[in-house]
Amino acid sequence: MGSSWENVKVVGSNMRTYVSAPDDSKKATGIVVVQGQTGVEDFLEFSQLVAREGFLAAAPDLYHRDPADCKDDAPTRRMRLTDATVIADLNATVNFLKSHDSVDSSRIGIVGFCMGGRAVYLMSSVNPDLKAGVMYYGGDPFHAWGEGPSPFERTRDIHCPIMGHFGEDDKSPSPADMRKLDAEMTRLGKPHEFHSYANAAHAFANFGSPGYRDHAANASWPRTFGFFAKHLKGA
Repeated sequence: MGSSWENVKVVGSNMRTYVSAPDDSKKATGIVVVQGQTGVEDFLEFSQLVAREGFLAAAPDLYHRDPADCKDDAPTRRMRLTDATVIADLNATVNFLKSHDSVDSSRIGIVGFCMGGRAVYLMSSVNPDLKAGVMYYGGDPFHAWGEGPSPFERTRDIHCPIMGHFGEDDKSPSPADMRKLDAEMTRLGKPHEFHSYANAAHAFANFGSPGYRDHAANASWPRTFGFFAKHLKGA
């Protein structure tokens, strides 16, 4: 397995993207890994885990518009993001994977954590190249960031199956939020499966987070990679 930082063009600027590739020389399934609020560096270990499972991971830095010496805290940086910039960055990452020599362009998925989980729900409605999405405790799906509809309001446009992982002790998204998403996707006939974990709150699968919980994280990994294998590898 090899990992490196690469630059992806977004509207004329460079977005650094952490790419982890499996050892297998065959064409791989591409997976976009979407960071949580704390920044892309906190999700590099998960990108490496994706590669060890036989996928090629690309984790873009959604804070790339901030100056390199930015000292703002994570919530402040997150507040500068809009749905439009998130969509532009993740569309560029999908295009990067589609053009990558080691990726089968017909098999691309997306996984995200916290705000990245919200981005999975959002992108599953706007980019038809994505064939499967896994969202980990995506918070704030009922409000738009900037102009346009919220991710929840875009549910009708979701075009790929989604798996969701939620902590029973989470406040955002709460169990009630999970039930609301589940009901809307069921009403609209959108293929999905949601899993809820006891004694787990927000960020239970974020490596290095105070909220990390082995029992919940370790239960989620085989479900996540099995889901991707089913929908992207045809297993």
